[in-house]
Amino acid sequence: MSWNACNGWVRQGHRWVSVAFTLTVIANFVGLAINKGQQGPAWLTYAPLLPLALLLLSGLYLFVLPYLVKRRS
Repeated sequence: MSWNACNGWVRQGHRWVSVAFTLTVIANFVGLAINKGQQGPAWLTYAPLLPLALLLLSGLYLFVLPYLVKRRS
């Protein structure tokens, strides 16, 4: 797999994980609305954390990528 193909996979994965993160946050707000502001189930409360961590890692990689390319050339 070439370097550019790997970057494309990371960029596309970052987009899809952002969709998953948005959906989990929306589900969290819906859960709060249904429970009238009370704390919902723990799995619903903490569900956005995994996509958020993946977004952090892939976002940092995509942020550093232009500097790595510039340094290699």
